[in-house]
Amino acid sequence: MTGIFEGMGAVVTGGASGLGAATARALSGAGMRPVIFDLNEDRGRALAGDLGGLFCGVDMADPASVAEGLAAAEAAFGVPRVLVNCAGIAPVGKTVSRGAPHDPEVFDRAVRINLIGSFNCASQVAARMAGAEPVGPDGARGVIVNTASVAAFDGQIGQVAYSASKGGIVGMTLPMARDLADKGIRVCAVAPGLFLTPLLESLPQEAQDSLGRQVPFPPRLGDPSEFAALVLHIVSNPMLNGEVIRLDGAIRMAPR
Repeated sequence: MTGIFEGMGAVVTGGASGLGAATARALSGAGMRPVIFDLNEDRGRALAGDLGGLFCGVDMADPASVAEGLAAAEAAFGVPRVLVNCAGIAPVGKTVSRGAPHDPEVFDRAVRINLIGSFNCASQVAARMAGAEPVGPDGARGVIVNTASVAAFDGQIGQVAYSASKGGIVGMTLPMARDLADKGIRVCAVAPGLFLTPLLESLPQEAQDSLGRQVPFPPRLGDPSEFAALVLHIVSNPMLNGEVIRLDGAIRMAPR
């Protein structure tokens, strides 16, 4: 399904588990060479080994670490033609709680990892893509897919830091796509709803089922493979650009 990028490198941040791992598997299955950026070395190396890919221990909030990872990716498989940013954190905390303000370090860390980290990876990989040979009838050089969240639109009580970071992902999608259009690089974002990621997998089955029933249809938690399928479609469909796509079964989150 990745078509013109078959055999080329694809970087997936947060690729050792959850949405990222499913995406790495899907890209590999479609003929790309996955490069997993993660801090979980054991899981990341194991998955990369299974997929014939590469693992890089990268802290996406550190520009120097990102640069080292991308250099390794390029040395292994050439300039990466796809980047999927899945790495992120989801802290919980109210603007004011028990009379105390939100911990500024917690807020800063959420924005630094989720938003600035995604931008670091996107900007650096785009600079490499821009110097690569164009491929296909449209002269494409690459595709960037960032992960937002329905919390960017329907942030719940206690999600102020997380929602702000994901709202930033939404806000930079169109201008980044416009910035990179003359270089043949497309940019989209996916805003998933309730998915069966490691965080939700740790909950009792009863709690998982209860959350799933909040989704209008299908009334269940999303499977990471469904997220990965949408990423593959974005990569393969040349007219998808500058768009934020909700993948949520029509859920609209309640305040709490």
